[in-house]
Amino acid sequence: MLSIGEFSSICKVSTKTLRYYAEIGLLEPGEVNPENGYRYYSVEQLETMLFINRLKAYSFSLDEIKDILQSEEAGDDNLYLAFIQKKKEIEKKMHNFHHILTQLEDDIAMIQEGKSIMSYMGDIGVQLVDVPQMHLLSIRKNVRADDYPAAYSECYEKLFKRIAVDRLTMCGAPMVLFHSAEFSPSGLDTEFAIPIKEYVTGVRDFCPGLCLKTVVRGAYSELSSVYAKQIEWAEKEGYQCTNALFEVYVTDPSQLADEKDNVTEVYYPVKKIISK
Repeated sequence: MLSIGEFSSICKVSTKTLRYYAEIGLLEPGEVNPENGYRYYSVEQLETMLFINRLKAYSFSLDEIKDILQSEEAGDDNLYLAFIQKKKEIEKKMHNFHHILTQLEDDIAMIQEGKSIMSYMGDIGVQLVDVPQMHLLSIRKNVRADDYPAAYSECYEKLFKRIAVDRLTMCGAPMVLFHSAEFSPSGLDTEFAIPIKEYVTGVRDFCPGLCLKTVVRGAYSELSSVYAKQIEWAEKEGYQCTNALFEVYVTDPSQLADEKDNVTEVYYPVKKIISK
């Protein structure tokens, strides 16, 4: 048996961490002296600890690692699936970091040229348009920020299936309406919708009317700047929001090789403020 100190030294893990792992049931000592409480680990547990360290290096959470350890009896299949999923998560983070790095490099270049890194806001166009009434086949649910990709896929799959089964006629691109008044970590009240010609069960009228419209070409991460620009424009010109702001997806991101080719229309329903 190895003392907790020896075990800690070999595995490069602090004794404090080992005690915490024991507390949460991740890795308990092989033996505890009932008289003095000294903890001892078996030589076989060295491999387990090294395995835990490997999983931590792959950004698995302690809860995820615990689940993997508990499912080891099922063979390598669960570990394989867990690794594939984690690989996808890391690839997504790498993609996001690449985008951030590119943006950071652009900002550095702007500063070197003596320009404001927020000067791009002046290039965001806003126009006042009148959007006619439409019939929406939709699914409305609360969605957390990290769950949007899955929610998009799930909801639109159901909507397109309903359109095919009932032989409905699409008369516009897929869209999303945001009903929440403010951002919430618990999720946003979101409506995934497709305009259709027929008025059938499960369909509702949507009358956006007067709207601020901005056409965005590029990544969805740029949309927050558009919202800010539209709100600034509305305040400056004396308009106020009247309905859920919504996005229309002119292009299907799943069919594009580069997110820079995305085309999204952003609408901000408004009305003129009447001065007293």
